[in-house]
Amino acid sequence: MKTVRDKSGRLLGQVVLVTGASSGLGEQIAYEAARQQAIVILCARRKEKLITIARKCQQLSGQPAFYYELDLIDPQQVDQMLADIRNKISNIDILVNCAGFGLFRDFLAFDLTVAREMFEVNVLGLMHLTQKVALEMAPFGSGQIVMIASQAGKIATMKSSVYSATKAAVISFSNALRLELKPLGITVMTVNPGPIKTAFFDRADETGNYLNTIDKVAIEPDKLAKKIVRSFKTKRREINTPIAMEVANKAYILFPKIGDFLTGNVFNTK
Repeated sequence: MKTVRDKSGRLLGQVVLVTGASSGLGEQIAYEAARQQAIVILCARRKEKLITIARKCQQLSGQPAFYYELDLIDPQQVDQMLADIRNKISNIDILVNCAGFGLFRDFLAFDLTVAREMFEVNVLGLMHLTQKVALEMAPFGSGQIVMIASQAGKIATMKSSVYSATKAAVISFSNALRLELKPLGITVMTVNPGPIKTAFFDRADETGNYLNTIDKVAIEPDKLAKKIVRSFKTKRREINTPIAMEVANKAYILFPKIGDFLTGNVFNTK
């Protein structure tokens, strides 16, 4: 089942595992990979959504599509899923770590139980799954791991202290892992998007106002998914979008005091 892109650029026969696949960016990545004829494996907590998405993936790809109801913070569930994939489907060629959530709230009012859950999903669950999949990729000398991080991991803003901390951890983890896995033939790509027009903000923004405020710079998930899937099976290091936010990140590094003023005042829209 191991194949490479054919001449038309399709991911024919490649096995792509997508976490957080029941909505938003993860769902769109699954559809785009299916359009490229990948064998898509979806996992998330909402089984009813996964069933519908898997059917659409199968129609788009003409290939089998699979789904697993999964709570990423449960290591036993993760291990059981991977064993089932290995025994019944094939080895994983591409892992897309897209599961995660955020909550915008002042840190002094933040429930640390939720903070722990956020780290368990966004960081620790991601690490456990990544380690297990990379161990299975290593003997083949190939594979790709895609980390969906965030521009919030580069520039922290008010009310995003915990979420930004989790995404900064993902970015640092990815950068170190990239170096460790390169000799094994496994590539690591980090995706750092700005705000995306998805249901993420249904939980993250309790006021319901933030996405409307930044609508002009918010990213359409289907367009970002296309960019990500085009980078499958390449050695691309990062995707940073939108460009304006990446430029702001560079300026923030060079002029941190000005950056603090702008993020704390001019660009404080939460």
